[in-house]
Amino acid sequence: MKNEDQARSLFGISLSDRTKWQQFLICSSGFFFGYLVNGICEEYVYNRLQFSYGWYFTFVQGFVYLILIYLQGFTTKQMVNPWKTYVKLSAVLMGSHGLTKGSLAFLNYPAQIMFKSTKVLPVMIMGAFIPGLRRKYPPHEYISAMLLVVGLILFTLADAHTSPNFSIIGVVMITGALIMDSFLGNLQEAIFTMNPDTTQMEMLFCSTVVGIPFLLVPMILTGELFRAWSSCSQGENAPTALAALDRMQAYQG
Repeated sequence: MKNEDQARSLFGISLSDRTKWQQFLICSSGFFFGYLVNGICEEYVYNRLQFSYGWYFTFVQGFVYLILIYLQGFTTKQMVNPWKTYVKLSAVLMGSHGLTKGSLAFLNYPAQIMFKSTKVLPVMIMGAFIPGLRRKYPPHEYISAMLLVVGLILFTLADAHTSPNFSIIGVVMITGALIMDSFLGNLQEAIFTMNPDTTQMEMLFCSTVVGIPFLLVPMILTGELFRAWSSCSQGENAPTALAALDRMQAYQG
């Protein structure tokens, strides 16, 4: 991560000659803009176009990630960790993305975002059990996280009665994504802790390359691979554009 601090760039454009606050302003503005556009497009694709193929969406997204990382200039020669380091991380990463994307077929976007915003609590709890971390937090942080969950429960109860697109299946899927997020955040932190020279670019590239094959299993078992491919061949290729926006969020975040 030291190299990133010395030479920071965005989409191949160097930001090193700018001040820290300018770098922060550019990156944070791009993140929020990308997040806003991505959210609007995702809900439109899933709820208006009825493209409810979360695993396939994540599969295509992975290849777009790799293309953009390649354009960013990253190569495997820059890796500082062995491939096996990313196996567990890749499995939970792809599972989290697939369940999150798929849940939009059963939940509206605000409800999905509310659920995902509570991942801080499972991440905090799981952090106490991950080897190499064993983190403990002060009581007020647990209280803050619990209040966030209570707010989510109240929001969910209201949304279940008023939203035209709310299903318990979506709740189950997004809950599964949160469980995987609890492993994901801590595994990422453990890798950065064990090897401080690990870069965000390596983390994203390696976890994507290793994780893409994991997606074939749920896509084949559910038959989603063939249905989604048929749908895209008819001109519904929205996942590619949205994947690019997701990539921008992941890198800037």
